[in-house]
Amino acid sequence: MADKRKRYAMSQCRALFALAALALALLLPHVADAQNYPNKPVRLILPFGAGGVADVTARLVTEKLGDKLGQRFVIENMPGAGGINAARAVLSAPADGYTLALFSNGTAISVSLFKSLGFNPVTDFVPVSSMGYFDFIFVTQAGSPYPTLGEFIKAAKAKPAALNVGTINVGSTQNLSAQLFKSTAGVDVTIVPFRSSPDVLIALLRGDIQMAIENYTAVQSHVTDKAAIAVASSGTNRTTFLPAVPTVKEAGGGDFEARSWNAIFAPKGTPPDAIKTLNAALREVLDMPDLKKRALDLGIEAKASSPEEILDRLKSDIDKWAAVIDRAGIAKQ
Repeated sequence: MADKRKRYAMSQCRALFALAALALALLLPHVADAQNYPNKPVRLILPFGAGGVADVTARLVTEKLGDKLGQRFVIENMPGAGGINAARAVLSAPADGYTLALFSNGTAISVSLFKSLGFNPVTDFVPVSSMGYFDFIFVTQAGSPYPTLGEFIKAAKAKPAALNVGTINVGSTQNLSAQLFKSTAGVDVTIVPFRSSPDVLIALLRGDIQMAIENYTAVQSHVTDKAAIAVASSGTNRTTFLPAVPTVKEAGGGDFEARSWNAIFAPKGTPPDAIKTLNAALREVLDMPDLKKRALDLGIEAKASSPEEILDRLKSDIDKWAAVIDRAGIAKQ
């Protein structure tokens, strides 16, 4: 009986050793992959179509990133309401660092704008780094009786609901910035949404609206040609590309700040070494003078962050825009 128990114990030990060896054999390739990351092309999935600010930023950055890390970074455009399609595509892929998501302040807005996203950007993803930040520009028509934001605010207070502010579609950052401006400046203006940036600018130049809120790339040619006047920028500080233009706060618009941003996130469970490698490479790439200049020409401030910093920005923007949406009474989609 004792010999039988001894043989049984030995067989159990051999089985455990075999299982441990198998587990180690399965684990070692993954450890090696993480240490050698990246060793194959990396996908970056965007919730926007080609040609927009986010797309241009991503292509500028990933071109340099691929050179730095020795692997190709492939941009995939998956536009769709709330970024749902793009997020689902990232979450359905293995969390190995080879499928990444581009998030923006639009992601933060979508949390409150949609009844159900089907994903949680805070808990289902992990942050890597920011890529770029950009402000919005408040513009009036050349020859307008409101050549400054202060004069526009004064007129808006004198004639409630008489002045129109144009933006792209309801729920966009431009549109919610107009809602925030109403609150911080204490004015009653009519916010008119349009389908596209060109439609907004046409309405401004035609005199259908008295002010427009748009990104720099959309208004740049009109401001350069003096068909439109830049009366304020939306950030905390003046923009590098329009240093003579005051911020909304400086111009009398109250405690106003609205910045758009783009950042890279990865699905939850992505190896920390992959996140660390990407973050370090992005810090180097986004500090390159030629990239900074190319981005600035588009009105983008190329800037990396720690994972914690961009996660904090995402969380704060979720809270900020939720309050604006609630105050404006915008129905969930």
